This record gives sequence, structure tokens and C-alpha cells, in this order.
Amino acid sequence: MSMPVVGMVYGMVLGFAGFWGGFPAFLLVAALGAIGFVAGRFVDGDLEAGDFFRSRGGRRR
Repeated sequence: MSMPVVGMVYGMVLGFAGFWGGFPAFLLVAALGAIGFVAGRFVDGDLEAGDFFRSRGGRRR
């Protein structure tokens, strides 16, 4: 499935959650979607746990 289609489906899900469940449901669906996205990146091998803890510049403070 292409990324634009995934984005469209995710946007529709957020819209339905916001319409029927209100703003708290919208936030819950958005947070769970972000967690699922990160978990999917881990499973695909595109992301490693060390990516969150490494400094960008390579210099130490």
C-alpha cells in the first residue's frame, strides 16, 4: 500500500474518531497511530533504539 493511501486512511480514521468520540478520542487515535508507526519502523528495520539516544553532532557536552 502506498504512503499517500495510508495517510488518507489514517486521516479518515482520525476524522471519524473526532466526530463520534470528540477531541479525547481524536488524541487517543493519533497517539496510538504514532506508536504503531514507530513500532512498524522497528519491525521493518528502518529504526533502531540507539537512534533516539545518539547525539546529532557527534560531540559530547
